[in-house]
Amino acid sequence: MALPREYAQQACSMARTLEVVGERWSLLIVRDAFFGVRRFNDFSGHLAVPRAVLTERLAFLVAEGVLDRVPGPGRRFEYELTDKGLALWPVVRALAYWGDTFYSPHGARRVFEHAGCGGAVNRGGRCVACGAAVAVAATTMRPGPGFEQLREDADPISVVLAQPRLLLEPVHA
Repeated sequence: MALPREYAQQACSMARTLEVVGERWSLLIVRDAFFGVRRFNDFSGHLAVPRAVLTERLAFLVAEGVLDRVPGPGRRFEYELTDKGLALWPVVRALAYWGDTFYSPHGARRVFEHAGCGGAVNRGGRCVACGAAVAVAATTMRPGPGFEQLREDADPISVVLAQPRLLLEPVHA
């Protein structure tokens, strides 16, 4: 039996937030959108999520205003974060730091840096070199000490994301 999506008896903003991004795959889709993934097939190949589940999650995130479905090259559509979706960056960044702290014995899998000066971005979103609050669009990610070598059969999106890159920059593998 599937669990209900709603927390009807909970009158709190955290419950409402979990209704939107708390389902399995939803935050990973949002994370990948920050990393620049925009196409359905790229989400599917990188996350290895069942296509029916991905279709449902993307439609729900669009309906909730977290993602927009926008025209892409040719007759394809792509997904991009809305302002509401972009506001999730501090949450995604904090979850990455939390996971690196408690579940990555070799250090951070990915490191976030201020594109302006190259300084590390701390868990609060500030550059440790210049002190600036670093917006997501001014954040570069690169492999950190905990990054594991890719397998030879790695999907094309993983290969692109293993290189230093500016967040939100569209990935087209």
